[in-house]
Amino acid sequence: MYEIKCYIFPLHQSSKSTHSRSVFTMANLIQSEDCSNMRRFIAEYLDWSLATVSSLSNLSLQCIVNNFEGGFYEKDFIQNRVSLSLPLHFAANVFPDGVYWKRCCEQKWKVCDVSNYGESWKRMFFERQLENIIELFVPGITEPKTVLDMVTLCKDHIKKLNIAQLLPPVKEPQTEDEEQASELTLANDDDKSGMDHFDFRILLDKLTNLEELHLVYKVKSCGMNFEWSMFEMTNRDCESLAKALKSCKTLKLFRLHLSHLEDKKCRLLVKYLLDHPSLRTLDFSHNVIGDSGARAIGKLLTKSKLEILNLYDNNIGGPGAKAIAHALSKNTTLVSLNLCLNRLKDEGGQAICKALLNNKTLLHLQLGANGVTWLTVLSLSSMLAQNNTLKSINLSCNTLGEVGGNALEEAMSHNTSVTECNIHLTDIEERRVSVINQMVWNNQFRKQETNPREKNTENAN
Repeated sequence: MYEIKCYIFPLHQSSKSTHSRSVFTMANLIQSEDCSNMRRFIAEYLDWSLATVSSLSNLSLQCIVNNFEGGFYEKDFIQNRVSLSLPLHFAANVFPDGVYWKRCCEQKWKVCDVSNYGESWKRMFFERQLENIIELFVPGITEPKTVLDMVTLCKDHIKKLNIAQLLPPVKEPQTEDEEQASELTLANDDDKSGMDHFDFRILLDKLTNLEELHLVYKVKSCGMNFEWSMFEMTNRDCESLAKALKSCKTLKLFRLHLSHLEDKKCRLLVKYLLDHPSLRTLDFSHNVIGDSGARAIGKLLTKSKLEILNLYDNNIGGPGAKAIAHALSKNTTLVSLNLCLNRLKDEGGQAICKALLNNKTLLHLQLGANGVTWLTVLSLSSMLAQNNTLKSINLSCNTLGEVGGNALEEAMSHNTSVTECNIHLTDIEERRVSVINQMVWNNQFRKQETNPREKNTENAN
């Protein structure tokens, strides 16, 4: 509170000296009270200038600066009102994760589920922005600097990349004779193909926090321009990707699906992943990996610390499954193996089941749609009598028949660890299916009773 004092001095028009004395006395009094800071104008000072008084806007900004670290209200107030058209290189360094980046995301995309990005709006914005740049990158036309400039701004915020398409170079129109000559060249030497995609070597070694990478070599909405080459990676693509993966030391999950990955390319990728320090999940589902590629993956299981291996929908047969089984018998880290929709037959199915006699870490085994029969179930039954680690089994879409049903029922009557068993479409009679399912439910109930804390955790999730 300020105390306002008023001074009244009598002035006599007839006497100039008295008037001067009165003004002088008023000025002295005002100065003695030091009220100059309260006054907009000081008429008695001939050198007074209004420029020395700060404007209200400057005073407001200074107040914000002085209190910026004090609380979130001022920050949110600014971030809610500042323009979204600010240069990205400026906003990335000025605004922390929060309201501003939420506004940016909601303006750019209709669906914004921040829970998929660790509840970080800034991470969501930069991850999706970088994904968009890579998916629209046209080799030979788009400058690599476009990617590198973005990486400089976002490298500390990128933990996961999900690349849904990779564009090939633009092909120049060709005459009919040129097309025939090109087809002959491609048939003779695939490495001379110009259909190379984005080179991940310029990117992955700079993303020091990247943990997950999901890739698919395909073109979305290609329309009448469809070519099979748009849906597969070239040999040069594979080599550059393999070297890039090796340089990314923080990567924990790598998924390459729907990319026509065959044995030769699979072996090359595995070669560079053998000594990877942090890789825990490998997903090569929906490709064309055969027995040769499976043998390379078996070698990977003996030298890496993989915990989850997904080879769903490939061309792996009995010999390839045997190689994986051999590695599985020595492995101590793998907890989940998915071999559904392959061609294991009983040769591969029996090998996998026998390997689990020596394996005490695998929790989830998927052998659905592999052409296995009751012979594999007999090996599985022998294994279940000794293995108390396995928790879930998938044998669906195989012809197990009455003999397989009997063997599985007998095995489950002595097993207490299996809490999931998928035997849909296996030609086992319904009565026996019901009995087996009841045994599985009993195991579930017994587990919940002995581990109430784990039950509460599952319910919370």
